[in-house]
Amino acid sequence: MKTMMSLDGTRIKRVSDEEASKLFNEEGFRYVPKSMWKEQVRDVDKPVETKEKSTETKNNKMSKAQKRYKRKQNN
Repeated sequence: MKTMMSLDGTRIKRVSDEEASKLFNEEGFRYVPKSMWKEQVRDVDKPVETKEKSTETKNNKMSKAQKRYKRKQNN
């Protein structure tokens, strides 16, 4: 698979190697990096997800290691 862009920059396509050769020689396309296709074509409609910390489920329990340490101190 190759990534091709028209010379005027309006179309970006992913095509097979044979079709890429044809587009390059006959139809005025040029090779471009796959990252360009990812940014401008593939990921255009995807919403950007943001991770939010949820503070409402905070747990104040002691861990097992903390419990062992506390038991050891009391003996």
